[in-house]
Amino acid sequence: MSEIARENRRLLGRLIVGSLVMFGFGFLLVPFYEKICEVTGINRIVQPDRVANTQVDAARLITVEFDANSHDGAWDFRPLQGALRVHPGELATVVYEVANTRREPMTGQAVPSYGPPQAAQYFRKMECFCFAQQTLEAGERRTMPVAFVVDPDLPADVKTITLSYTFFEVEGRRARAPGVESGHGS
Repeated sequence: MSEIARENRRLLGRLIVGSLVMFGFGFLLVPFYEKICEVTGINRIVQPDRVANTQVDAARLITVEFDANSHDGAWDFRPLQGALRVHPGELATVVYEVANTRREPMTGQAVPSYGPPQAAQYFRKMECFCFAQQTLEAGERRTMPVAFVVDPDLPADVKTITLSYTFFEVEGRRARAPGVESGHGS
């Protein structure tokens, strides 16, 4: 074997050993980095169980009362829970139930109101059945959630908020039974 071939093999061996050492060093850096982040508190992503919502005002509790009314008697409408105590900034969910008491499909929509009136600007609904019209078949009963947050900027003197919904039939939107023609051409 020639001297150049031997030098090339030695160089190849050194390169392979060097590559393995660098790979091992890089592999060992991960737990080392995680430990440094844990000790210094730099990277909270490493420990997601310690993440907390800093927007929640844990020092205060607000009572949210729930009310339901039906405008025309076609609906049986009620909250499944009368009241809930929440911290401002905390995400909460309550469920309402509505039933169509008529013998035909009906379309309705809930309209919210708040007491005291200034509470409306501090009551944030993330999900609500009131955002869209609801069509229920004859005799159909449905549960519908409302996910909300009471803004932490709610004045301190407000201790109770009443969320009241009135469920109205949408005029001109009475749902038709399948197969019934409207009498209008397409």
